[in-house]
Amino acid sequence: MAPGFPPQYTASILAVMDALTTTPIVGLNIPAEVGMALEDVATPCLIVDLDVFERNLDRMRAFAERNNVRLRAHAKTHKSADIALLQMTRGGACGVCCQKVAEAEALVAGGIKDVLVSNQVVDRRKIDRLAMLADKARTIVCVDDGGNIDDLSAAAQMHRATIECLVEIDVGAGRCGVTWGEPVVALAKKIARSPGLKFSGLQAYQGSAQHIRDYVERRGKIDIAIDQVRKTVAMLKAEGLLCDIIGGAGTGSYYFEGASGIYNELQCGSYVFMDADYRRIKDGNGEPISDFENALFIWTSIMSHTKPDIAVCDAGLKAQSVDSGLPVVFGRSDLTYVKCSDEHGVISDPNGALKINDKLKLIPGHCDPTCNVHDWYVGIRNGKVECLWPVTARGMGF
Repeated sequence: MAPGFPPQYTASILAVMDALTTTPIVGLNIPAEVGMALEDVATPCLIVDLDVFERNLDRMRAFAERNNVRLRAHAKTHKSADIALLQMTRGGACGVCCQKVAEAEALVAGGIKDVLVSNQVVDRRKIDRLAMLADKARTIVCVDDGGNIDDLSAAAQMHRATIECLVEIDVGAGRCGVTWGEPVVALAKKIARSPGLKFSGLQAYQGSAQHIRDYVERRGKIDIAIDQVRKTVAMLKAEGLLCDIIGGAGTGSYYFEGASGIYNELQCGSYVFMDADYRRIKDGNGEPISDFENALFIWTSIMSHTKPDIAVCDAGLKAQSVDSGLPVVFGRSDLTYVKCSDEHGVISDPNGALKINDKLKLIPGHCDPTCNVHDWYVGIRNGKVECLWPVTARGMGF
């Protein structure tokens, strides 16, 4: 059995793996074997540069320690129990975030013991599953509605569990959350007096600011959020309600919230991998942010080159998400990925540098939804496959 295969896989699946001798790629759609040369890895697939990945973990951990804040890494980026565990061990995270109950269940089954569903859970069946999960791990959820608090309390009592709740503030993203101040206090009080629930603090994530290109504009949006949170925390304290967690921040803004003296948990996710769109936002000097490096790539092969200046690769729409733009060819200024269809990617090759079966690394435009269409990560070090990580919660959207 290959290193990196998680313990939560059943014995029957492991038996199938062990039985596969000559056709492991066909048998379980596994693109590589440990020890294989990178050139032999099947395409298209996701590869992770392990040296860069580890540097990204170390840098975020160092920032959190310098600023005396906790990191609660967002696992919606990768949906992998293996990566989440590394974020908690080497990367210093206190726990993880996810967006769906199914994601939380998969990660807890994979060994995670502290999970925040940084979203609202309002369906009765999902609330029931959340309460059952609280028996296996610290379970936290966001709320912005009084009726939802009643439903969570009922489920927690039925399962003799404790569900921790964060009141979500809309600090500018215009999605979920109540207005700062008194509406937050009212919900916090209701949580505090509801059996089976615990008021644990605030969720204050400014998602719409993460990809604002201009540094000054981005900082201005986060400054507004910080001010709203500061005032709300003071109002809660006056009512005797203390916040264990004041969470938010993403890869595009963590340095603002992390140094604010108000936020105490950062919820960054993309920092582990980075993507092409994050490279388009600017730092205080007007340069692309360079805190973290690209560690995740779509590994692709050239499958056709009938036109002298156009090559076609096997990474199309089914291998990636293009909601934040097309991928960028890594390390090749002479090549441009210009369009794609279901199974094909068209690459401008004006110098005719490519040939059939040449391999390229593509930096995905948006890492999170790209990861969700793959089954495996292939970890690469020194040109060889070192590990295989399943995308544990792949497709788990409920």
